[in-house]
Amino acid sequence: MPDVTGPYAPGTPCWVDLMVPDQQAALDFYRDLFGWQGEVGPPETGGYAVCSMDGKPVAGIMAAMNPDGSTPDPMPPSVWTTYLATADVDATQSRIATNGGEVMMPAMDVMTLGRMSVATDPTGAVFGLWQARDFPGAAVVNEPGAVIWNELNTSDTATASGFYAKALGIKATPMEGATGYFSLEVDGRMVGGLQGLAGIEGIPEDTPSHWLTYFSVDDTDSTVDALVRAGGNVLKPPFDMMAGRMAVVQDPQGGVFAVINATPPDQPA
Repeated sequence: MPDVTGPYAPGTPCWVDLMVPDQQAALDFYRDLFGWQGEVGPPETGGYAVCSMDGKPVAGIMAAMNPDGSTPDPMPPSVWTTYLATADVDATQSRIATNGGEVMMPAMDVMTLGRMSVATDPTGAVFGLWQARDFPGAAVVNEPGAVIWNELNTSDTATASGFYAKALGIKATPMEGATGYFSLEVDGRMVGGLQGLAGIEGIPEDTPSHWLTYFSVDDTDSTVDALVRAGGNVLKPPFDMMAGRMAVVQDPQGGVFAVINATPPDQPA
């Protein structure tokens, strides 16, 4: 079901957000591309914007800033971050550290909404942790304009698989019919994917390990056309694959994400 009404099981991707130099420009871009509604938030949250569809939160957009509120120099790259649900951020941080990961941003409370942290796995991929209180995470998924998939592209599948199993209880299982691709499972339920960077056709050799956010769209080609007209960039043009028709793109400020019409090529849209 596209609406999420209960809490996310620990280990499940539950939220994504984008950090950019120009927050308002990003809000305008994603409003036009996906139909999101969102505005710069209050000062007490650093202006963080929770974007929504039909009044339901789908993703966050924030301005890049230093902890003291000043503008970074140099400016960090624009990036989408995947957040994994946890019942206890602090305990998960400890498991991350003891299993080869690194905590980049120690656990902190976000008012009464929840508790968060940002870390890297042993292969260098950045991800967030979210311990929900008043805010569980995305309230709508798997429908056009919302997140439909979260994928870890890593330089070392064995190391990454072992890490996420021990630190977050996420199991990597080879996916039938997709050589070199693994499904990420929580309590026997598929919640994401994992693959080696070496197996991704056309990816630059120096690409670091990363989590990639996929957004669902009705028409991949027309969405990519609209993105280009709005100043975005195409990294991998639309192509058919086993799960549907997808493309990998950048927004005008460099944030990388994928779009997919998740209808297999041999099925009617």
